[in-house]
Amino acid sequence: MDPLQILGSLGGVARTATLIEAGLSRTDLDYVARRAARPKRGVYALDGCRRDFLSAIMHNAVITCASAARDYGLWLRKPPHQDHLGCDHGHGASRGTGGIRPVVHRGLRYPAHHSLPLAALEDVLLHALRCLPAQAAVPLAASAIRLHGLRIAFLEEELTAQKSGRSLATLRAVEPRVESLPEAEALLLLIPLAKELGLDVEPQALIPGIGRVDFLIGGFLIVEIDGVAYHSDRDSVRRDRRRDNSATLRGYLRLRYLPEEIWNEPDRFIAEVRAALTGRAL
Repeated sequence: MDPLQILGSLGGVARTATLIEAGLSRTDLDYVARRAARPKRGVYALDGCRRDFLSAIMHNAVITCASAARDYGLWLRKPPHQDHLGCDHGHGASRGTGGIRPVVHRGLRYPAHHSLPLAALEDVLLHALRCLPAQAAVPLAASAIRLHGLRIAFLEEELTAQKSGRSLATLRAVEPRVESLPEAEALLLLIPLAKELGLDVEPQALIPGIGRVDFLIGGFLIVEIDGVAYHSDRDSVRRDRRRDNSATLRGYLRLRYLPEEIWNEPDRFIAEVRAALTGRAL
């Protein structure tokens, strides 16, 4: 592979040692040096390199928390405005890429990625639960548990040892049964309402004769969050209409929402769910 392609596969920025481990010779390094920037001794960076990786390497750190979400495929709707960096050294962080000071997380308990400036998934989650607001941390943690098999018990043990009460409270709101970011965010809105009304919320409930639904509230209200593929073909339209009719015939109420309605109109979403619940339950 071309030396520049190897550098590109590392996010466009890497240290000398990383490139040598990737198989580059000293001659290859000289070739790269003539075509890439040298923002720091022993660091090579291409135009268009990943700015968060560059920020991490320039600070002798790794990306973590919200900045590492996309690398692990974790659910995070809005990319972070600041780079989130993890390090164990005591040096302060200077201005980051774009002149924005990064968020620095102390304490890396698990081995980082072998070739990328990327914190271990365990550290990413522990940092996120301590740093991010619940609206972002809960879906992110749910996806780590669902997609990577990270155990809630493990996170609870780690946060208990760190005496992080607020983070433990956030972790208790994580529901690994949800299957998407919009579902995770909808559940955060539904749980307080259901608790207020004294009703249960069951994510991914299996109803005989209907199938699995996103949420079943109070045993009678089905709430579905339609994904991007919803109604993408006639068969799916027919299948969903049959399910809707079957639910109605069995006495269930049903509400459907698009993800953007959860994101952009949360008050309307909750008001409509409340109206359906109180109109039937009281």
